[in-house]
Amino acid sequence: MSIFKMFSKFSLRKPSLSDGATANSVFEEREEEVSAMATLDQAIIRARTALLEQQQPDGHWCFPLEADCTIPAEYILMMHFMGDVDSEVERRIANFLRAQQVIDGHGGWPLYYGGDFDMSCSVKTYYALKLAGDSPEAPHMMQARTAILERGGAARSNVFTRLLLAMYQQIPWRGVPLVPVEIILFPRWFPFHLSKVAYWSRTVVMPLSILCSLKAKAVNPLDVHIQELFTIDPQQERNYFPVRTPLNRLFLYLERIAFTLEPLIPAFIRRKALQKAEQWTIERLNGEDGIGAIFPAMVNAYEALVLLGHDKNDPLLQLCRQSIDKLLIHENNDTTWCQPCVSPVWDTVLSAQALLEDRRMSIEPVRRALDWVIPLQVLDQPGDWRDSCPHLPGGGWAFQYANPHYPDLDDTAVAAWALFQADKEKYHFAITRAADWLAGMQSKNGGFAAFDMDNEYYYINEIPFADHGALLDPPTSDVTARCVGFLALNGEERHQKAVQRGIQFLLKEQESSGAWFGRWGSNYIYGTWSVLAAFELAQLERSHPAIQRAVQWLKSVQNADGGWGETNDSYFDPQQAGRMEVSTSFQTAWALLALMAVGEVASDTVEEGINYLIKTQVATGLWEEPWFTAPGFPRVFYLKYHGYSKFFPLWALSRYHTLTSS
Repeated sequence: MSIFKMFSKFSLRKPSLSDGATANSVFEEREEEVSAMATLDQAIIRARTALLEQQQPDGHWCFPLEADCTIPAEYILMMHFMGDVDSEVERRIANFLRAQQVIDGHGGWPLYYGGDFDMSCSVKTYYALKLAGDSPEAPHMMQARTAILERGGAARSNVFTRLLLAMYQQIPWRGVPLVPVEIILFPRWFPFHLSKVAYWSRTVVMPLSILCSLKAKAVNPLDVHIQELFTIDPQQERNYFPVRTPLNRLFLYLERIAFTLEPLIPAFIRRKALQKAEQWTIERLNGEDGIGAIFPAMVNAYEALVLLGHDKNDPLLQLCRQSIDKLLIHENNDTTWCQPCVSPVWDTVLSAQALLEDRRMSIEPVRRALDWVIPLQVLDQPGDWRDSCPHLPGGGWAFQYANPHYPDLDDTAVAAWALFQADKEKYHFAITRAADWLAGMQSKNGGFAAFDMDNEYYYINEIPFADHGALLDPPTSDVTARCVGFLALNGEERHQKAVQRGIQFLLKEQESSGAWFGRWGSNYIYGTWSVLAAFELAQLERSHPAIQRAVQWLKSVQNADGGWGETNDSYFDPQQAGRMEVSTSFQTAWALLALMAVGEVASDTVEEGINYLIKTQVATGLWEEPWFTAPGFPRVFYLKYHGYSKFFPLWALSRYHTLTSS
């Protein structure tokens, strides 16, 4: 019998001499119980101490947020686009990019650690390294070029990459979809309108439409080209737009007609559209935190404003560049990389949740963290979400330090959940505003999306520009679960209808396997944890068939080492749901939290998972692993939240201690 099984056993039923045991055997078993508790306590204390050491003086946490090499490569490409190159930063980024190449494999660059070759990421990274001075004949460049050419060449890149290549004059403008700035003039009833796409699409596309309409040309001061990455002369290339569906074929036909008619757009209409797009962009620049607080939108806005005639010394442009440069991470090993955005609110409220789980520790660090969060609540500021709910009082939080136009429901639900658990009386106003805002943002089908409501215009994903399929923000199981869970916990009678509608949405979304899809975390393990945690807060009967099916699925995908792991390949192939040969700390923690939420704390499965976390804890007191933790957009863009291996395992261990020692 392992020490953890002994610990679980005696937390429920202590041995006595009447059990037929000898005094010595009882003593030995109690010694094992004490030893197990000590081991668990030591792991919790070490993890908690390490997490608290990374808390900022003002109370918040902000861990690095890593994406694939597309983002740092685009930083180099941006500098050469503008003709403003910091050679030292470029050198350090190039060091990072070379280190990420899969030399002993496909030879290119993947979208996530351990992933397959990705054409667009590899093309951009190759171009960035060539701009940084790497010779095309260097072994690593030759290997990358071979990998790209074997898969059809740079013309097979996605739309965003081809648009960049057009601006660098590597392909003709007829080789990219039409993105006219006049879209800002479309009425709301029109099939395409900015309000019908997700926030990230709006903030990226609007400044991009300026660049496309003015046919932007990169400065490219070194006159670097990558014609060697094309299988034929790109000027002769015709097959830029592979047909995806019959509807996509129709849109391709209409788009090509519009492309030929673009020169006929009256000059006064274009001027009006450019002026309105400029105003729209400037209104959302968001100071040093940047438009949309996301890197692609910031870069597009920076370049678009220059193209519109703003001087580089203009304070607006200086703010744009500062917002981009704040995303750089300078490491001690002579490398620099660029984050796609930052995640301070998310990191802070999840760290607070992990610490709140241990009822023995002082609540003071959590209070400091939550007091830091409170002023960031978006109450009366303008926001795009108000287009759908003009009379709904604000109450959300954004993901970043500042992004008031775009508070998100996921951060809001977790922040309010933490506030409720810490001190519902002290934080009553913030909690109430958050709850009312969340309930008001529920979609018609009962689900909750990340930023918008009823954003389900799926035909838009068929337009030529949308080959990434990520223009929309429909309701998802994980965000719905967090919103439902918090609203149920808060317990306001006026929100109970929203809770019940949300539960019905979640029950419909369950996969045949028993799992739930994870839109914002990798993947089915994350989605299943999110939903089971919500069902616990909503007090759904643990005997409910949906819960029991989920429990059986989680148990069936546990690895032999006691942990859980899931590859991001499961976004391409659902048959890989919950499966990876290697376990991870964060996915193990999600599985454990899910199982403990529905009464499985005394099971062998949970004991083995706890044992896995303890034995994989490193000397720092935390957990370290290379795996990416979440999609930005499934199958297109992935993220590694560096904080996930720090607070989620602590949360699971502390929950286990609380449940087994009560």
